Amino acid sequence: MKAGDAKQPHLLEKMIFRIEDKRNFEDLTFQVFNFQFENNPVYAEYCQLLEKNPGNINSLSDIPFLPVEFFKSHIVTTFSESYEKLFLSSGTTNMERSKHYVKKMALYKKSFLDTFIQFYGEPSNYCLLALLPGYYENENSSLIFMVRELIDKSNHPESGFYLNDMENIFQKMMELDKKGQPIILFGVSFALIDMAERYSYSFNHLIVIETGGMKGRRKEITREELHSKLKKSFGLPNIHSEYGMAELLSQAYSKGEGKFYTPPWVKILIREYYDPFSVGKINKSGGINIIDLANLYSCSFIETKDIGRKNEDGSVEVLGRFDSSEIRGCNLMVLE
Repeated sequence: MKAGDAKQPHLLEKMIFRIEDKRNFEDLTFQVFNFQFENNPVYAEYCQLLEKNPGNINSLSDIPFLPVEFFKSHIVTTFSESYEKLFLSSGTTNMERSKHYVKKMALYKKSFLDTFIQFYGEPSNYCLLALLPGYYENENSSLIFMVRELIDKSNHPESGFYLNDMENIFQKMMELDKKGQPIILFGVSFALIDMAERYSYSFNHLIVIETGGMKGRRKEITREELHSKLKKSFGLPNIHSEYGMAELLSQAYSKGEGKFYTPPWVKILIREYYDPFSVGKINKSGGINIIDLANLYSCSFIETKDIGRKNEDGSVEVLGRFDSSEIRGCNLMVLE
């Protein structure tokens, strides 16, 4: 399959969330690549330096993935006019942070809502709680924006942000659980650990979704250790996880064992450790590359600093980061 002429962006928007199979995904991926090559100056220049263009892209592995660091030093967009929202990566005040200029927030809303429904059903089925900073305290966080929207759509009177009111939120969780009310609790790692060390209760109707983030607040532990502590304190068989980035417009979810799955418009590839332009094999660890077709007006092909492994069942495990010294994680938003 080879890249062809790019369709108009409004047509691509409609196609992104209608992907039905592998061939459909690849056809649309080439269309998005062509559109971004033609309209994203930063990405086009990067491709040209690698001598890549629509004429010699014959497979997904031929497509160049833009290093995520470009979002810190460049404006990575396919447009020059105004934007609807600016998302910033998490970090401390003095850190250089990635900037993601979002042309159409409707695409982001469609992406995260459809993904949530795919994994969990309608938000209105749950009381949705968050151990995260409130939206108005961190208005440039894509995670906070997403959770705020899901809370609103849950339409439950007890749904909301409870970062600094841990005793109250845990009491509400127990009361709701006794009533048989399904609950989803989004939380950064350090806050969930704080809760697990203070309280213990065996829940029957609770889903915990950790969003990562431990550096700067507590001693770093592995995801396995984190989940083990949370399962023990909350009496749960599994702890779920969300994987997302400010530079993207889509997420992956894990329902246990650290295995992440993506919606149809997202694909994760694993690159070789010492050759960023070579895609690795199944069951072999390496750098994580992400195709996010919802990121239409920015760049859909991102080379992250995360390390992962792709399994035969299509799931991906996130194993760590190349640069462990860089502070990263949504927990740092509360330090600003």
